[in-house]
Amino acid sequence: MRRDGNATSLAYIPTSQLFRGVLENATTENVTVAWLLRSLGQRSFGMIMLLLGLVAMVPGVSVVAGLLLAVLGFQMMMARDAPILPRFIADRSLPAQKLSRLVDRSIPVMRTLERIVRPRWHTPFVATKRVVGLIVLLLAATLFVPIPLSNIIPGALVMLAAFAYVEEDGILLCIALGISLGSLAITAVEVWAILKEAGFLLGL
Repeated sequence: MRRDGNATSLAYIPTSQLFRGVLENATTENVTVAWLLRSLGQRSFGMIMLLLGLVAMVPGVSVVAGLLLAVLGFQMMMARDAPILPRFIADRSLPAQKLSRLVDRSIPVMRTLERIVRPRWHTPFVATKRVVGLIVLLLAATLFVPIPLSNIIPGALVMLAAFAYVEEDGILLCIALGISLGSLAITAVEVWAILKEAGFLLGL
């Protein structure tokens, strides 16, 4: 993905380095969610998608994650620079030291993944954001479908697309979007079958 148009072209920084640098620049013991998102800049959408995709795979809370992902997807379609969160979430205070320790533990894993997933096959940044937002919005909608375990695949696909988006890996992103379209098509067929069966039974 290339940051083009009116945006200034930015040199790629691995996610592990970005996280480490952001927390090292924290000037207080506590930071807010809003400050963290502003510091992550263009990658704030991807980071939230990663988290919500994981949450969406947990039974019982997938609907809540789906609602938040739908809002996030819509904002991406509008090409917003950063997510707009409710004040009670944006102003939530987080301990900088604990976040730093968490990042320290996760950096080795991120660095391992970064050896495989890396910037390649660049695509227009704004257009890519809009497409990813649309797919995330549609995947979020499938989380409301009353089919057992139907939250697992959409959640995993959101995470895959989010990581590819964050790491600016156009090849992996195209693969993730392609699989997502296939998953959406299957879900549409299943929903149509359910509605058709329900209509048949009601006709009786």
